[in-house]
Amino acid sequence: MKAARMKTPRRPVPKKPSNPCVKDPVGVYCRVRPLSRPDQECCIEVIDETTVQIHPPEGYRVFRNGEYREVSLELWFEVLHPQVGLTFLYLLGLLFTYGVTGSGKTHTMTGSPGDGGLLPRCLDMIFNSIGPFQAKRFVFKLDDKNGVDVQCEVDALLERQKRDAMPIPKTPSGKRQIDPEFADMINVQDHCKVEDVDEDNVYSVFVSYIEIYNNYIYDLLEEAPFEPIKPKPPQSKILREDQNHNMYVTGCTEVEVKSTEEAFEVFWRGQKKRRIANTQLNRESSRSHSVFIIKLAQAPLDADGDNVLQDKEQITLSQLSLVDLAGSERTNRTKAEGNRLREAGNINQSLMTLRTCIEILRENQMYGTNKMVPYRDSKLTHLFKNYFDGEGKVRMIVCVNPKAEDYEESLQVMRFAEMTQEVEVARPADRPICGLTPGRRFRNQDFSPVGKEQAVSELLLQNFPPLPSCELLDINDDQTLPKVIEVLEQRHKLRQMLSEEIAKTVHAFKTVLQEFDSSVASKENYIQGKLSEKEKTIAGQKMELERLEKKIKTLEYKIHILEKTATIYEEDKRNLQQELESKSQQLQRQASDKRRMEARLQGMVTETSVKWEKECERRVAAKQLEMQNKLWVKDEKLKQLKAIVTEPKHEKPERPSRLRDREKPVQRAVSPPPAPSAHPVRLRHRRSRSAGERWVDHKPPSNVPTETVMQPQVPHAITVAAASEKALAKCDKYMLTHQELASDGEIETKLIKGDVFKTRGGGQAVQFTEIETLKQESPTGRKRRSSPSNRDQPEDAADSEWTDVETRCSVAVEMRAGSALGPGYQHHAQPK
Repeated sequence: MKAARMKTPRRPVPKKPSNPCVKDPVGVYCRVRPLSRPDQECCIEVIDETTVQIHPPEGYRVFRNGEYREVSLELWFEVLHPQVGLTFLYLLGLLFTYGVTGSGKTHTMTGSPGDGGLLPRCLDMIFNSIGPFQAKRFVFKLDDKNGVDVQCEVDALLERQKRDAMPIPKTPSGKRQIDPEFADMINVQDHCKVEDVDEDNVYSVFVSYIEIYNNYIYDLLEEAPFEPIKPKPPQSKILREDQNHNMYVTGCTEVEVKSTEEAFEVFWRGQKKRRIANTQLNRESSRSHSVFIIKLAQAPLDADGDNVLQDKEQITLSQLSLVDLAGSERTNRTKAEGNRLREAGNINQSLMTLRTCIEILRENQMYGTNKMVPYRDSKLTHLFKNYFDGEGKVRMIVCVNPKAEDYEESLQVMRFAEMTQEVEVARPADRPICGLTPGRRFRNQDFSPVGKEQAVSELLLQNFPPLPSCELLDINDDQTLPKVIEVLEQRHKLRQMLSEEIAKTVHAFKTVLQEFDSSVASKENYIQGKLSEKEKTIAGQKMELERLEKKIKTLEYKIHILEKTATIYEEDKRNLQQELESKSQQLQRQASDKRRMEARLQGMVTETSVKWEKECERRVAAKQLEMQNKLWVKDEKLKQLKAIVTEPKHEKPERPSRLRDREKPVQRAVSPPPAPSAHPVRLRHRRSRSAGERWVDHKPPSNVPTETVMQPQVPHAITVAAASEKALAKCDKYMLTHQELASDGEIETKLIKGDVFKTRGGGQAVQFTEIETLKQESPTGRKRRSSPSNRDQPEDAADSEWTDVETRCSVAVEMRAGSALGPGYQHHAQPK
């Protein structure tokens, strides 16, 4: 075992908080576990008793730049000795082991046969110090609020008799045979003890043992009732805070012990219930944090030195917690799964919370910040809260394994130890003095009657001359008896002289005592006079205090009434403000709803008006086209009739062009003029198709071939499936064949024509000029709904087997060749 206290250079502190109390840093110690094999690779080397060197194993790179680095930690030597328990006889004390799994934390705490650990050594030191001054059982009695009461001898005797009469298993006695399983662990040969123990006090020791498993607290000393059919799982305990702001576990079993053997037997009984498991890195890995709590109750003796002083304010309850933390572990190394994985996660989370609390404590103390320490994030740190925030001593034992595989974990543990030793804990204040005469325990024993007789007899035996030999060897011996007689006479004279001296001494002592009594009486009279004066003063001050207390109570009552009134007013004000806010929010919502409704209605009105305008324009244009068609049909009929009447030959009249008819209107008196329209149709002359014009016949592959008689036939045409700039550059005309499904379910073919011309940018553009529609209708098909315009059509149109209708409309559309002639334009052409 190598033990040393860690030290690193302090950083420059920009600000120190002003705290009048004296603080001590947390004591940090290091223990290096020996290697299991001599040929095993080591990453931690103990240079001497003051230095430990940590170096990465071979083939291991530490930093991103790929450079090797050795980390050296300077450690101040301080032997890990059981006398470390001397610091825990203060109000609070904490000693905990920290390290990775398999680094020897539990072994450091409990020890091994023939070599006891920290726990048996601390117990042995405590009982060696208070052994002759222990109180009898049940003189001190712990309550359920982390306090202690003192009982008189009669009540304690009744408690002991009641305990002896109950058929429950009693706590082990020091006279009983020790369990051989742990007998060698508590056989400590150091026999250390505290030298400055107050001999005028009586002491009692109470122990308890808990574990923190998956962030739940369980009592390891709790005796659950035996149920073989369905055993009940252990119940978790709750943490609470007492009146002194110290954390404690409610309902925890606390056993009063009178010897090291008895205390360690209680510990061993709970140790068997602790949760351990087998992992890849440790055969007996602790799966919980264990806390062994030792409480030391002490109270002063009365003025006679015989009984305990019955004053609760004079009782002091010290507490020492020995904590064996579970080791942090990496799941990729332990191969944990299931419950082991969940346990490892909770262990690592609690240790990370402990590290966070230490970091924030260090930052608050060094830089004067006031950050909140997250003690409540874990049951472990919540239990440790009063140790770091209160007064006492805190010690940490860092356990490291020098194996090369644990290099990263050992390095993190060392860094945490460096940070922990910079945290300071307030030093405990001095204990209050009870005011009784010190040494009263042994003084009363010396002045008892038996002690006086023993002192006088010893004094006489020392001053008397020794008796000569009284054996007579010859009948004529006349020297032995005279010598004996002479010695006896001398002893008689010496006895008389001593008696006279004793009488004189007693007389002188009585005189001194009388004088002392008289002086004491005079002093008592003087003190009585002074006390009477002080009592009068105190009585006057008490009256003044009572008057002030009454006045304070009256003022407190008035303040209470005013506070109630202010609270009522504040509540009314808060309610009114909430109501006002709710009303304002409601008004804002209504206003926003109104604005949204207005905007929506405005949009609907605008949309409806635009829609109806477009619908009216469409209907007017359709009506104009319909009337023009009717007029053309009538004109054609009249021309045919005129031709029949005027010409003798029976020839079929040629169908004139609509554009030509529009250019040369026939003057007829019988036909009424067309009605004026708000949107007149702009007539466009048909372009002449000369023999030199070349066409681009754009026929998309999605078109369906029709079996109509009339088929579009364009001479000198370049047929393409998709328009391209290359094809357009060779032609001056363009025609797109577009098919769509009409409302009656028949296929309607549209021929969209246009002129090709060059643009300034060097490209090709198409300006659409007209649209020809080829539609196939069935005479047996479903007829459309008749309209007023259809009523004037001749009835012989429905008698034909098939009717091909050609409709032309002139449009003016100008598009770029790159966008107008793409694949998306195969089905629709939007006129502009």
